[in-house]
Amino acid sequence: MLLPVSIGRKVNMNTLGPFFQPLSICFVVLLVGKIHYLKSVQNIPVTLEEAWSFFSDPRNLLKLTPAFLNLKITNQLFGDEVYAGQVMTYTVKPLFGMSVSWMTEITHVERHKRFIDEQRKGHFKAINGGVEMTDLVHYRLPFNFLGEIAHAVTVRKKLTEIFTYRYFKINELFGDWPGSTMRLQIE
Repeated sequence: MLLPVSIGRKVNMNTLGPFFQPLSICFVVLLVGKIHYLKSVQNIPVTLEEAWSFFSDPRNLLKLTPAFLNLKITNQLFGDEVYAGQVMTYTVKPLFGMSVSWMTEITHVERHKRFIDEQRKGHFKAINGGVEMTDLVHYRLPFNFLGEIAHAVTVRKKLTEIFTYRYFKINELFGDWPGSTMRLQIE
């Protein structure tokens, strides 16, 4: 029997002794938490070309990230626009000043429409008077019920802060959409 332990990694339960199999199953259950998602939708009063030019340049992520996260791009980037196969590495300090590293690979690009990486899926759609941008983020926290407690107490609040900052920063850079309010859903 194979059980998923983490992304792309499996444990063969048949190679463990009979005593360790139940313990290993309990350990795996403790590590696997619920998959959450965040959805953010924002209308921006710019052309599709202007929106794509800004959001497809990985360096602009720094402009849209709150300073308290201390986001740093840690590898050399080539070109001014994302491309399939592009790898980006970052460090960020999301909680309690602890540094976390992560790597993103752009797996799919449809120019002027979307690009997809392992954490995010961004959509750009031309609408009357501008562009509608949608972000979908799927994430899972470690340690099952402890991760769920952290989500309820801290993570959800931090994500709201980050995407609120981003919403107002985009309005500052491109202008407000008349009558628009922030649309953010976290589950």
